Amino acid sequence: MAFDKKLLEILACPVCKSGLVFNKELNELVCRADKLAYAINDDIPVMLENEARKLTLDELEQIK
Repeated sequence: MAFDKKLLEILACPVCKSGLVFNKELNELVCRADKLAYAINDDIPVMLENEARKLTLDELEQIK
């Protein structure tokens, strides 16, 4: 089973409530505003700020 991209329509960043971008390569949901990446484990997004990974500016530029 793969991550359902339809969830992007209803999921938002728990910190700032902005939309998220799916990073298929790393299987993460990215919040550009907060520069955070939320892991997807077993097709379930882990939407916890303390579990999110901080992104560098270079990483943000590479994500469409």
